[in-house]
Amino acid sequence: MAKKHSWSINHPIEPFEPIAADAVPSGDEWVYQIKWDGVRMLVYADQEGCELFNRHGNKRTPLYPELADWSSYCTAQSVLLDGEVIALGADGKPSFHEVMRRDGIRRPDRLSAAIQEVPIAYMAFDLLYCDGQWWTGKPFSERQEKLWSIIQPNRTVQLVPTVTEGNLLLQLTASQGLEGIVAKKAGSTYSLGGKDNRWLKIKHWGDVAAVIGGYTTNDDGIVNALLAGLFDAEGRLHFIGKVGSGRLKRAEWAALSDVFAPARRVSSPFAQRHRDMAGAVWVEPLLTMRLQYAEWRWQEGRQLRQPTLQAFLDVPPHSCVLPG
Repeated sequence: MAKKHSWSINHPIEPFEPIAADAVPSGDEWVYQIKWDGVRMLVYADQEGCELFNRHGNKRTPLYPELADWSSYCTAQSVLLDGEVIALGADGKPSFHEVMRRDGIRRPDRLSAAIQEVPIAYMAFDLLYCDGQWWTGKPFSERQEKLWSIIQPNRTVQLVPTVTEGNLLLQLTASQGLEGIVAKKAGSTYSLGGKDNRWLKIKHWGDVAAVIGGYTTNDDGIVNALLAGLFDAEGRLHFIGKVGSGRLKRAEWAALSDVFAPARRVSSPFAQRHRDMAGAVWVEPLLTMRLQYAEWRWQEGRQLRQPTLQAFLDVPPHSCVLPG
């Protein structure tokens, strides 16, 4: 029997999380939604007001005043919504960097400008509580039906549609440069603080061949991250990210110090400085590697987001160039 939970904004709940998967599950029991790249947010609202908490239980109400007037987009008397706060980049696509410009504000005097510079939208995808009744024990399909009956979308609040063609949705999100999709069993209940395979996230990953221009070490002198770069048309090496995870075992990370030893140099080979370079050991940009990443807005001068090392490559360093 599912554990009973009491709704208290002094003790916010933990949301249900999906498990990562490589392929779209098939079958009549599955439905699919777009996975929006933003900040997970729970909206608690009743006649006393509206409060926002992120997935970690941290209060975010002051950062998103656009959501405070909840009666303008919800017809219920009390409600607990689950969704994602997103912000669009210059290309019109959800940008994690942009939404973090809002979510990272800690000084109230900066909020007014940020609201104008970084407008947000709340993508509501689930209903946990409504008018004195918990809906977490009901099937996802029933929660969706109720959610769509009480939310009135506006410029700031939108509903996330549910579809039955998972592979088609995955292809569509890939063509539009979106993060991916979430597959959910239509009969799945909402497990507070849970994480299991009734919800699966299938993400799109980019990959790039990059040059190693330096590395950092831990307190034991073992390499723990690589500094990646790409050349421009003039032969300058541009820093694109720091990579500290991937398909290397601890022993393989430890062996990298000897691999890099002959290529060490005194100065940085990169054309610019970055805070991620602190404490770096520099090397000649000769070795190459393949990286996987979640997002990369190189046109805006951003670094790779969530980069992982997939393999070392045997390709000429100067073949690793910036796009375009």
